[in-house]
Amino acid sequence: MTSQLFANLYLHELDDFIKQELHERYYLRYSDDFIILSSDESHLSSLIAVIREFLVRKLRLELHPKKVILRKLSQGIDFVGYVVFEHYTLLRTSTQQRMKKRLKTAYAGYLTDTETATSMDQRLQSYLGILSHANQHSLSQAMENAYGVREA
Repeated sequence: MTSQLFANLYLHELDDFIKQELHERYYLRYSDDFIILSSDESHLSSLIAVIREFLVRKLRLELHPKKVILRKLSQGIDFVGYVVFEHYTLLRTSTQQRMKKRLKTAYAGYLTDTETATSMDQRLQSYLGILSHANQHSLSQAMENAYGVREA
């Protein structure tokens, strides 16, 4: 939680720079991840050097070289654990796999009495909350059916 708070405080200057000086209308940042949307690929390409220079000069930060990606919206935008498309959102595949693995492990603990029904249910509800922001009703139902437990 503190790292998110510090990221928001520290990167506020980046927000101002992109919105006020670069006048980017479609800019979104969560913690240290950000996206800029534009239909002009050359414009987006030109922003990379400008933003990189600002980060180094003003904030002493660097863009991660493997995380600067130009994509078409039809390919989906990978952002904070989700892949966002124009008309729907999916949970990132690796996030889905990690959730399934952790639920399977927790359920095994529940069956061997090393995890309580309450903690199992809290874990499941947390994951269902994450899924509620995506168009993944079938996965939510499957997880609830497979791992839903209630105290007697």
